[in-house]
Amino acid sequence: MDPGAGKNGPNGPDNTPGAAGTGRGILSNPTRRTLRAGEIPSTMIECVHAEQCGGCPLIGMDYAQQLTTKRARVVSAIVHYPALELLYTRQVVPGDQIVGYRGRAKLIVSSTGGIGLYGRSGNHDVIDIPNCRVLAPALAEVTTMLRGLIASPPPEARGLLLPYDPHGGGVLRAIDLREVHMPSTTALPETTTTAQGNRVGVLLTFVLQRDRVPSRDELKEAGRALRSLLPRVVGIAANLHEADAPQILGPETMVLDGVPHAEDRIGPTYHVASFGSFVQVHRGQASRVHALITREIASLDMQLLIDETGTNRRQPRVLDLYGGSGAISIALSHAKNIVTMVESFAPAVQNARAAAEAQGLGKLDARVGDAADVVNSLLANNEKFDAVVMNPPRRGVSPAAREAIARLGAPLCIYVSCDPDTLARDLDHFSRLGYTSSELIPIDMIPLTEEVETVAVLKRAPPAQPRVIYEDDDVIVVEKGPHEPVENQPEYLGSLMQRCLRLPGVSNLKVVNKLDTGTSGLCIFARNEVARQLWTTALATSGRLIYLVAAKGVTPTKGAIARDLREGGRSYMARTRYRRLAVASGHSILRVIPDGHRPHQIRRHLAAIGHPVLGDERYGHVPTNRYFEEKHGLDRSFVHLIRIEIVHPRTGAKLLIESTLPGDLRASLERATGSSVIKFLEQKHALGENRASSMLPGEPSTAPMPPPRPLDRNSQPAIGPMPNDLAPPPPSYPPDSLAEPMSYASPDSFAAPPSYATQTAYAQPPSYAPPGGLPSPTITEAPTEHVPELDESPRTIRHAIVSDDD
Repeated sequence: MDPGAGKNGPNGPDNTPGAAGTGRGILSNPTRRTLRAGEIPSTMIECVHAEQCGGCPLIGMDYAQQLTTKRARVVSAIVHYPALELLYTRQVVPGDQIVGYRGRAKLIVSSTGGIGLYGRSGNHDVIDIPNCRVLAPALAEVTTMLRGLIASPPPEARGLLLPYDPHGGGVLRAIDLREVHMPSTTALPETTTTAQGNRVGVLLTFVLQRDRVPSRDELKEAGRALRSLLPRVVGIAANLHEADAPQILGPETMVLDGVPHAEDRIGPTYHVASFGSFVQVHRGQASRVHALITREIASLDMQLLIDETGTNRRQPRVLDLYGGSGAISIALSHAKNIVTMVESFAPAVQNARAAAEAQGLGKLDARVGDAADVVNSLLANNEKFDAVVMNPPRRGVSPAAREAIARLGAPLCIYVSCDPDTLARDLDHFSRLGYTSSELIPIDMIPLTEEVETVAVLKRAPPAQPRVIYEDDDVIVVEKGPHEPVENQPEYLGSLMQRCLRLPGVSNLKVVNKLDTGTSGLCIFARNEVARQLWTTALATSGRLIYLVAAKGVTPTKGAIARDLREGGRSYMARTRYRRLAVASGHSILRVIPDGHRPHQIRRHLAAIGHPVLGDERYGHVPTNRYFEEKHGLDRSFVHLIRIEIVHPRTGAKLLIESTLPGDLRASLERATGSSVIKFLEQKHALGENRASSMLPGEPSTAPMPPPRPLDRNSQPAIGPMPNDLAPPPPSYPPDSLAEPMSYASPDSFAAPPSYATQTAYAQPPSYAPPGGLPSPTITEAPTEHVPELDESPRTIRHAIVSDDD
C-alpha cells in the first residue's frame, strides 16, 4: 500500500487527487467551499498504527488543531521571560504535505524482524509499522523490501540482516534512510524521476552492534549483495553502535557499496548529502525556510550596503553558523550573497565547498571549527558581516557563541531553531547583549508530531533593562540574568551594572552582594559608598541569602556542610546549610543558605559531599552536565538567588525580597521531570514571587523573620561598625526553622512596595556620614551560639568536612 493512500484509494474517496484528509498529503478542502486567506483546511489522517506507535502523537487531531497546539508550545516557551513579553508569535506556517513527506527516517529493528518505532506505552517494545503514512514513497518502498529480506535473508547478506537480540545472536539494531533528489543524469530507474526532472534515490545505513560486527570484508560483500536487490538505493553504509549508548547512531560509519555521498536538491540549488548527516525532513518546508532567510537579508537597509565609493550597493556579507552540509550557505550564495560558512564536521565542509563550486557559485569560504572559536578568530581579524544566520542543533547556541556573535555587531541575525525552549533561553540572553526580535515565525517542519521549527529575526537594540524588585533612597535590588557578570569584565560584552545605569534616575552604583557570572537572582546595588557599607553590614549581621539549587543525586533530607575554603593562599571557615525540597529524575532540588559568602561556596561545598550542582562546569559531573545540556537545555549552573531577608539598616523594617525562578531553569526542570515537580514546588512557595515586603518593628506577623546569623571571623565584612545613631535596633524575634515552607508571611502582613519610580515607604534619609568619614575597620570574633534545628540532625554529622584543600 502506498504510504499516501487513503481509505478508498491511493488518493482518497473516489480515487481523486486532493480529496479530504486521505491524499498524498496535499492539503484539501472537503467542503469544496472557498477558503479565507490564511485558513487551514480541515484534514484528518487515519493510520492503523496510531493507537500503538509513538511516532505521530498529534495524529488524532484535525490539522488546524495541530497547528494551534504547536503555536501554543512556542508561546509557552517564552512566557516566563520578562524580556520577551512583547514578542509576538505568528500563526504556524502549514506544510503542503502532511503525509508522505518525511525524507529522513531512523527506524528500530526488533529482535523478531519488525521495523518501526517505540510504542506509546513508554517501554522499549518496537511497534512494526508497515505502510507508514509519513514516509516519503522512496523510503517506504525500501523499508518494505527490507522487511522481506530480514524475514528471509540471502546467505551472502546474513552478516547485515540478522536482527540484534540481547540474549542471543544478531547484529542489526536499526536502519537510517535518507531520500536524495539527484540530477537526472544519475543512473536510476525511470520510475524515480520527479516532476522537476530529478532522480530520487536512497542512502541506506545499517546500524550494527559493534561487539558483534563481522569482518570488514564480510560487511562489504553483504553490502554489494544487498544493493543489487535494492534498485532505489544508491549507497549502503554500516554504522557501529556502542553497547550502552542512548543515541541510535554511533561515532563510526563505513561505506560498504555505492556512492559515499549524493547530491540533494532543495529549491533551485543542491547540497551534498552523506550518510547520517543532518537534514530537515520536510523538503518543501526547508525550501520555505531558505526563501525566508534570503528575503530577510535582501531587505537589509540600503545605507548599510553602500561601498567605499558611496555610489554602488555592495553584496551583503553573511556568516552562516552551524552550516551542516551547506544547504543554507549554498542557497544564500545563489542569491548573490558573500557567505562564510562555519561547521565543526570537516567532511561536511569539504562537501559544501565541492557543491558550491560544481554549481558555478565560486569557492565557498567554509571553515571548520567550533562556532564560538571561529567567530572569535573573525573578531581578532576585524572582519565585518551584514548578517549572521544560526541553525544550531537542539541544544541551541552556546553561551560563548552568543557573546561572540553579539561582539561581531552585525545589523541582522536570523535564528532557526528546532526547540522552542532553547530558542527562548537564547533570545533572552541576546536581549541583554543588544539584540531583540519583534516576532517569531513557527513552521510545521514535522507534521503530526509536537515538534515545530521557529525562525526569529533579531536586530540591534539597546540591552534590555533589568527588572527592579525593590528600591529606596539607599539601594536598588534587581534581577540578574545568567551568563552576565555583575560588574564589567573584559571577556564579556556587558554587565548587570551597565544595564542598571541605563535606568532613569540611577547613577554611581556600588555592589552589595556579588553573584557568579552563571548564577541568576537578586542583586543589591547601593547608590553611594556609605549606603554600601550600611547594607553590607546589615546583610552580614541580620540578613540571609536563600538559593534554589539542583544537585546531582539524592541528598539527605537536610544537612550542614562545614568545610574550609582556600582563597589567595589562606583558608577560611565556611558553612552551608541545605534542605531537600524535592527529588526530580533522580536529582535533588535544594533550598540552600550559605553562612558567609565565600566565592563559589555553594558549588564547592556541594561538590565536596558528592552532590555537585547540575550544570556546574568547574566543580560538576561532566557526563551529567552533558546529558542535561543535550536533553534539557541546561547551559549553566542550576543556582538561583531566590530570596533575600534583611533588617533595613535605616528604618529597622524587616524586608523580604523575592525573585521567581528564571525561565531557563524552569524549562530545564520541567523537561526533566514534567509539570508535577513544578506544581509541587509552587504549592510549597518554593519558586518565589517577584515581590518585596516589609514589616516595621512592633507590627504583628504570622510568620516572623529569622534571627541574625553570627559569622565566623574570616567571613566578617571588612568594614567598621556603624555610628550609634545609625545602628538598627537589635532584632527580637524567635529562631526560625527551615522545616517550614518558604512562605514567611501572608500577603496582608506586609505593606506592598511602591512602584519603581517612587518609594514612599521610607522618609528621605538625613546626612549620616560623620565628620572625617567612617571609623577604621574592626573585626570581632563571632561567639559560638546555638546551632539551629536544621543542623542538629544526626544525618548531617558526616558532612562536617574540614579540609585545607580545594
